[in-house]
Amino acid sequence: MDFEIARDDLHRCRFLDTAPAELEPGQARLEVERFGLTSNNITYATFGEAMSYWSFFPADDGWGRVPVWGFARVGESRNDELAEGARVYGYLPPSTELVVSPTRIDARGFVDASAHRAALPPAYNGYALTDADPVYDADSEDQQMLLRPLFFTSYLIDDFLEDAEMFGASTIVLSSASSKTASALAYLLARREGVEVVGLTSPRSVDFSASLDVYDRLVPYPEIDSLADDPAVFVDMAGDAQVRSAVHAHYGEALMHSAVVGATHHDRMGDVPDSLPGPRPTFFFAPDRVSKRSTAWGRDGLEQRLADAWRPYIEWTRGWLGVVHGEGPEALERAYIDLLEGRIDPANAHVLTLSG
Repeated sequence: MDFEIARDDLHRCRFLDTAPAELEPGQARLEVERFGLTSNNITYATFGEAMSYWSFFPADDGWGRVPVWGFARVGESRNDELAEGARVYGYLPPSTELVVSPTRIDARGFVDASAHRAALPPAYNGYALTDADPVYDADSEDQQMLLRPLFFTSYLIDDFLEDAEMFGASTIVLSSASSKTASALAYLLARREGVEVVGLTSPRSVDFSASLDVYDRLVPYPEIDSLADDPAVFVDMAGDAQVRSAVHAHYGEALMHSAVVGATHHDRMGDVPDSLPGPRPTFFFAPDRVSKRSTAWGRDGLEQRLADAWRPYIEWTRGWLGVVHGEGPEALERAYIDLLEGRIDPANAHVLTLSG
């Protein structure tokens, strides 16, 4: 069974039942167990065409399978190096199974070498065997499905900003402050000396965002003009054209960098006008940063740094994150539409399965 979304209307979705594909020599069948669903997946759908997210898991013309992160088990293998029963974490479709062509197999995992993924960012094509994954912990599987990709993105942004010496600014302004990616970045930035972390959010989310205790200041969107005008960096998780314009207009040349990360306000994105004051917004593409750090630190070095930062972060999230579990097509569709419409409590997140 596959969950598919209409590319020209993200509100239209369907479920398809198809016969299992026959495996070719060297291939393996992953049985998808469970996966997380957050606003990050809405970003994947929103940028599905522009960033090739639809290309990872092909569907019929006009339809797409939005990528999710989760756990799967090798249910069938025609690859002598990959044992049946092995369990992996990685990039999956919202389906009951995925056929992969494993290559570069070692004790840590493998890379899917399926032809349609050859030109796609390699950071998304790797699958980690849970037995050797330095981040894996059986007691935090839900958090790994929900937060690991978001935290990894935030970790890479934090590293990017440090590498750029904060572009000469001491204030980092984050939109969609209640979102999980923004709060993870705020958590990391709050541990740096000399950095003021300012969160922009809707008036109804101010109290929740404040309860996370990682923002130095929270500003409702209608009060952006109350921000100081010291040099700042804007990290845009919302993708809201009105918010972006207000931040750029307020700071002008004092805005040292404008990074586009997410689209929690996907319905209000709009085009970036040439007349926008300050620097041109630049999309932060996490796989590019992965490639840079993998070259500089090695794969093991990057994974170990991530694991070391991940563990205290997970302990912090236990104080506020609620996990909602769902099973079957109706639960998945309902969670997806609620996310798309912005109806999910920021303190909650969904772990779902299509398997019986």
